[in-house]
Amino acid sequence: MSVDILILSNGPGEVTTWVRPVVQALRQQLGEDRDKVRISVVLSPCPNATGKECAIASSYPQVDRVQSAEHFFPFLLSGKTAQNWDWRDQGIVLFLGGDQFYTVIIGKRLGYRTVVYAEWDARWHNWIDRFGIMKSEIAAKAAPKYADKFTVVGDLMAEATTQDLSQLPITDNPLPTELIGLLPGSKPAKLAQGVPLCLAIAQRIQAVRPQTRFVIPVAPTLDLKILARFADRNQNPLIQQFGWESAELIVPANSDSPYFKTPAGLRVELFTQFPAYDLLSQCRLCLTTVGANTAELGSLAVPMIVLLPTQQLDAMRSWDGLPGLLANLPGVGSLFAKAINSLVLRQGRLFAWPNKWANAEIVPELVGNLQPEDIANLVIDYLDHPQKLEQMRSNLRHVRGNPGAAQKLAQIVSQLISFPVDYP
Repeated sequence: MSVDILILSNGPGEVTTWVRPVVQALRQQLGEDRDKVRISVVLSPCPNATGKECAIASSYPQVDRVQSAEHFFPFLLSGKTAQNWDWRDQGIVLFLGGDQFYTVIIGKRLGYRTVVYAEWDARWHNWIDRFGIMKSEIAAKAAPKYADKFTVVGDLMAEATTQDLSQLPITDNPLPTELIGLLPGSKPAKLAQGVPLCLAIAQRIQAVRPQTRFVIPVAPTLDLKILARFADRNQNPLIQQFGWESAELIVPANSDSPYFKTPAGLRVELFTQFPAYDLLSQCRLCLTTVGANTAELGSLAVPMIVLLPTQQLDAMRSWDGLPGLLANLPGVGSLFAKAINSLVLRQGRLFAWPNKWANAEIVPELVGNLQPEDIANLVIDYLDHPQKLEQMRSNLRHVRGNPGAAQKLAQIVSQLISFPVDYP
């Protein structure tokens, strides 16, 4: 007996932080024999997509074939992929991002069992076979007759600590003890603010602490030349709002890593290997935007300061449901995004994943018209008082989710497969 496992996913965060650990766990439990188990990934459209999600999913050795988001709706309507894939008689549709209703439609069309990973809400209880949920509260919202469909697997965002951490240096020189990571985001709206803000902060810190080095772990969905545009005053008008200058992208001819260089002498390394967990774990502190990166840093117990600059209030457009649809409408989406973000920011809600886990602000979230000098002073204070960083690290260790969500989700999939599985 042979089976197909069809994974539905969409955005860059889901492909890198959900799909990757899950396909690893599936191969660990179900084996490498492609004649027995074949893993396919079909991507659906996502407003936060960068266009590189297909290439990233294709780079995972556990995955056999991938279809990009541009071909999704013809597949949803007709059941045929762009390359006319064949489908085995038995299979599982596994939801790891997008719209849960897609799982229902595709599962019915292919005659496959269905599994949904539910982070916050589980829908279509009557038509989905099994749910792997982040928290037990999700199951409490469903009717009691569906209780046996739910299994608490935990938070897939906490899987960073279970990845293999290879020893990858930035350059041929040993890493310094005072390394600061800069994570300005991966989407244009965030990068327009995040790149100049982070570089301006770094320049002010280095003026006081010249021994400090800085690094940007470049998102796998981001091209270096595109990243460099947001550090160029001629291409990013928001740079002027931070009282900063510009940075030049330097790509050495030898094996050294690329880096940003400013006229003032600041050098920021650009780390392009993925994932960058070993690098991040060596950082004394990270400056980051909101998103999946806060979960990864939290899982690694790396102290962080989360930046939500409002110089460009329409930068955040990744809301769920109707707010997300309105914020991404052509033409008028920017107006909706500004109104929605203004309302949300006034509510004082928490955005960083560690703070959501703790239901308290255990890592600073700085919101507003952020100025580089103020944030630089805060970073310097943390560096001057390492006990504060250690307390933040301790809090992160305490609240981070337990690893194993991917393995538990893979077990649910294997339980729905009829042939025997030898667990390692």
